[in-house]
Amino acid sequence: MPGEVERTPRPSRPTRRIDARSLRGLAHPLRMRIFELLSLDGPATATRLSERLGENTGTVSWHLRQLAEHGFIEEETGRGTRRERWWRRVAVPNELNTADFRDDPDSRGALSVYLHELVQLHFNRVITYVNEDWEDAWRAAGTLADWSDLRLTAPQLAALNAELAAVIARHTPAPDAEPAPDALPVVVQLQSFPRGQRGGA
Repeated sequence: MPGEVERTPRPSRPTRRIDARSLRGLAHPLRMRIFELLSLDGPATATRLSERLGENTGTVSWHLRQLAEHGFIEEETGRGTRRERWWRRVAVPNELNTADFRDDPDSRGALSVYLHELVQLHFNRVITYVNEDWEDAWRAAGTLADWSDLRLTAPQLAALNAELAAVIARHTPAPDAEPAPDALPVVVQLQSFPRGQRGGA
């Protein structure tokens, strides 16, 4: 799949392709952190999110409404009160293809903010994992690895990414599957990209 994707969609599920308007609605540092917390940890209120993020509740509430206006989150009806609303991520994976914005100068700033914040969020997840104290079994199961000796064409890189996504899809349980008693949430981050030739002849 060309370009960067926020999350690789499972083949059988519908996806939402991020357009210029929705990109501008998401591409904000605090908004992306809020969206990440709702994605990883489930529904929350503005009060709970503000405590975790160290931000003013009113500010968080405003950004929640912006995310909802652009279709990324929704209110969890039947829960909470008029003063304390619960918010959850809309259960449709988002797909972003950078090629969609190549010829749109008005979206370049938002795209730059989105990609830089996305990389920062992924980096922070790794740092959190490294700094936490895990049992030996979990520490041995996790990995921080890279392979830099590949030389591929663009179609070969796309095929590699598709195969890796298929492997992850095979290990992803159905939404209604009961997890094992000792199962924990697992994050898989994949970064694969070309590197410009440097040095040498």
